[in-house]
Amino acid sequence: MTRFSFNPVGDSYLLVVVAALALLGLLVLRERVAAPRRAALVALRIGVIVLIILAMLRPTLIYTEVKRQSATLIVLVDQSRSMSVPDAVGGRTRWESLTRSLAAAEPALAKLAEDFELKAYTFDSKARPVEVRDGHSTLPEAPEGKETAIGFALEEVLRREAGKRLLGVIVLSDGAQRAYAPRDLPPQTASARLKHLGYPLFTFPLGQARGLGEAKDVAVKQLLVNRSVFVKNELAVAGQVRVDGFVNREIPLRLLFETSPGAMEPVAEQTLSATVDGQLLPIKLSYAPQLPGEYKLTLEAVGQPGELVTTNNRLSTFVNVLKGGLNVLYLEGALRVEQKFIRRALDASPDINVDYVLIDPRRAETRPGDMAERFQPGKYDVYLLGDLDATAFAGDELKDLAEATNRGAGLMMLGGFHSFAPGGYAATPLADVLPVKMNRFDRQPLDGPIRGDLHHAGPLRMRPTPFGLLHFTLMLAGSREENLAVWSQLSPLEGANKFKPERIKPGALVLANAGSNIPLLVAGNYGGGRVMAFAGDTTWRWSMRGFDTAQKRFWRQLILWLARKDQAAEGAVWVRLPKRRFAPSQRVEFTVGARSASGEPIPDATYKAQVVLPDGARRELRLMREDEQTAGSLRDTQAAGDYAIEVTATRDGEPLGSARARFLVFQQDLELDNAAADTSSLENLAAITGGESLAVEQLGDLIERLATQTEHLEVEHETKRTFYDTWLLLWAVVGLLGVEWFLRKRWGLV
Repeated sequence: MTRFSFNPVGDSYLLVVVAALALLGLLVLRERVAAPRRAALVALRIGVIVLIILAMLRPTLIYTEVKRQSATLIVLVDQSRSMSVPDAVGGRTRWESLTRSLAAAEPALAKLAEDFELKAYTFDSKARPVEVRDGHSTLPEAPEGKETAIGFALEEVLRREAGKRLLGVIVLSDGAQRAYAPRDLPPQTASARLKHLGYPLFTFPLGQARGLGEAKDVAVKQLLVNRSVFVKNELAVAGQVRVDGFVNREIPLRLLFETSPGAMEPVAEQTLSATVDGQLLPIKLSYAPQLPGEYKLTLEAVGQPGELVTTNNRLSTFVNVLKGGLNVLYLEGALRVEQKFIRRALDASPDINVDYVLIDPRRAETRPGDMAERFQPGKYDVYLLGDLDATAFAGDELKDLAEATNRGAGLMMLGGFHSFAPGGYAATPLADVLPVKMNRFDRQPLDGPIRGDLHHAGPLRMRPTPFGLLHFTLMLAGSREENLAVWSQLSPLEGANKFKPERIKPGALVLANAGSNIPLLVAGNYGGGRVMAFAGDTTWRWSMRGFDTAQKRFWRQLILWLARKDQAAEGAVWVRLPKRRFAPSQRVEFTVGARSASGEPIPDATYKAQVVLPDGARRELRLMREDEQTAGSLRDTQAAGDYAIEVTATRDGEPLGSARARFLVFQQDLELDNAAADTSSLENLAAITGGESLAVEQLGDLIERLATQTEHLEVEHETKRTFYDTWLLLWAVVGLLGVEWFLRKRWGLV
């Protein structure tokens, strides 16, 4: 399109007219010349006037051109392993369906490449450029990528193609993002950026949402097991197995336990059978470890013919089998506050296992069916008897308890309305076992009024005797002075059973009292076992008044002393992990510490830690002090396999011990463990940008449409050409004036 435009000087045509009239005066010739000469001079002056008027009108030639901008079409091809799943039309894999569609679209791609730039990339964990020639993309023979980082790949491509106008972005994928950090960028973030830039995203979903359900798979989905268990105690193992494509087929499942480093042996088995496809089947197995230590445990489903992937057929973890764990039987006859706090104090110790039984002497049905078995020698290390009347026991049970104590078990009776003589124990075999003498006439009837003459009323301030200050059980702080300070601040007891000083048996020691005539804690020996009589039952008040640590330490040390564990050396070093199974590249955090024989932490210990990698290599780990604990972390967990964290501790240069904790990074086939396609995700990504989600068969049609519908790329370019400000006009005016002057000079007019 071409047109002329005028822009008169001063934006006024009147000014131009006035100038034109003024210039017409130049046509008047005052000299007398012949007509031919006059005509020549007038013609020259008219030419000058015309040129000046033309310059004042400032004519401009304007012509407009429509030009199409350059643009780039980007094609992103998913080459992750999930594209190998054969769930496309005709039993073809997703990859085969993708390559067929690209081959069919090659003519359209070649034609588009004549006018636009065509770029192709494959992607898995990152994007890789692919050579494109005549519409043909050089793709790998098979998809081998271990991740599908759709969002990360889109962002990476946008960075590489920054500064270019995009015709659009085409993504051919199953749509399911499966990526580890830091490549797990949400695809929606990249789509929002495309929308902001004004570039449409076109997605072509491949595959079915059923994924591996079509391809047949048995997967162990869950493994639940306690982190620790005592030697020869039953370790319960629970889990879930998902079965796809093997309906009504018997599938063997087995529990494997480590017998030596790297050697796993089956210790329990179970057979599964799914009635519907995709069914989750519960698993319950058990095993009693025979030796202490740290062991690997694996729940494994036997692989079936036709399974596409078998890495998800097993799950593993580690368990600690505790050496010398103390088993305590705590028998109570009343649901009182003290029992709750005693159990909580002992449960805080990982090496003490408490079996608590509440028995109502009036109701025989509350007695456990295996009551007699619980008093056999070796069954428990320590027995605690609470406010339980002697009538709760039958047959030779108390005789068996006395014999178990004689053979080395610890026995302690706690204060209560039905403990000691008020509970009727003066007429039982325990009268010879306990360190205090009892009178059979000091009996408290079960349903009778409470006899005040058998109990001390509170408050009673419990204090260690001179012997007690030196005794392991009553050391609640490091030094004698600190220990006395703690005891002086503990809340008084609300009451206690009466132990008359003259009834303390020979050889027994009064460790604590509430005055010279009120013994509270008496310790002694019976055969090979240790025994204690504690008149109180309200140490829970210590915890309620801010001395929870002291209360826990008191009860733990009582149990350790009764079980003859009070001579253990300091230096119980430990390593704690939040869990024992981690995904590849997942950060592993852990804490370390050391405690004394009484279970108290050693705050001034110094630690060194290193990790043993699956290949046997070792690497030092950095530890940091955080509040009251020391913590560390490990990030280098890309390789699947067994890892170990080893810690050594010292104090003032002296070794305290060492500890080792293992964990595993499981072998995860991120792509095939659950290879279901996510078509809805691709539809959503396209909708965000204003693009489309199409069937893969429509790829060629879309490319033809993108190549022809380019109106949005057409831009009008307006070109202006002026004549009034050119050297040609200037020289024309000067030339005409010069010729006119020359002629007048020659003709003698000047």
